Amino acid sequence: MNFCLTMVYLLTLTTALAQVAAQADPPKAQIVTLNLDPQSVTVLHLRRGYVSSVRLPEEISSVVLGDPGAFKAEHSEEEPHLVFFKPTTTKPSATNALITARRGHEVSLSLVSESNSVSSAAIDYVLKYEHPRSFLIGESRPSVVIGDTKSLALENPPTGNAQGQNVSDQQELLRQQRLEAPRWEGKQLRVAVGRAAGSDERMTVTFSVLNSSPKTIELLAPQIQLAGTSKKRHGKPIKAEQIAIKEYQMTPRRLGPGARADGIVIFERPAFKESQDRLLLQIAQAEEVDHPVLAAISFVPPAKGERR
Repeated sequence: MNFCLTMVYLLTLTTALAQVAAQADPPKAQIVTLNLDPQSVTVLHLRRGYVSSVRLPEEISSVVLGDPGAFKAEHSEEEPHLVFFKPTTTKPSATNALITARRGHEVSLSLVSESNSVSSAAIDYVLKYEHPRSFLIGESRPSVVIGDTKSLALENPPTGNAQGQNVSDQQELLRQQRLEAPRWEGKQLRVAVGRAAGSDERMTVTFSVLNSSPKTIELLAPQIQLAGTSKKRHGKPIKAEQIAIKEYQMTPRRLGPGARADGIVIFERPAFKESQDRLLLQIAQAEEVDHPVLAAISFVPPAKGERR
């Protein structure tokens, strides 16, 4: 009888020591940062008893799990950029997950949960996605291409040279745009094109954006497109070619109700166009990228002293 009690005591002590050793030696944790790429699938390493977070640079609209019985996903409107994943079983499991952002991007994940006995397996504590320098929204939505842009504001602009003079001209155009009364287009999101200047095919255009909605909005970067129309289709645009933007400046990008932003955009204008084509400024808000406001831009900038 005493022997049996001794064996039970030893087994209990051995189990307790093993648990303490496992707690004292936690699994290898890692934080991973990736570019947002809808064409790739990322493996997310999980472990029972641990939670892993996935952060997107955009607000998340939906999360779908392949096997909700083996894994759990949590998403709250209070943390619109985060999704939390954790396994619900101690057995090795694997499934997939799909995260959809409000702007139309999709993130595909392969969830893998190792057994707790595999102490060498790493755990992804945080998986953080970032926007690459350029991104493309799929064909199911309007094509929105943001190229490499540079700020127009220089900390110490050189004086007495052409570059410093160009920056000064741009800031003067922006100052005039803020003082003039814009001709608005649009309803909830209102856009107005201001003065234009240019040399050869390089154009500089000022613009204003007004939030006439009762909520705060976030603006996307401005886009320029060359759109064609056809009378056979009731004058609706049937083609749109994106024009690469060299530089732009717009502050602020986040507008409260009734707030206004002024900006300036520089781009290489095409050398020619067809008679029915129009050069358009495209402004959209983050949560309604499929409903941009288009404002016409004069194809030929005015000469010095001429106003349009």
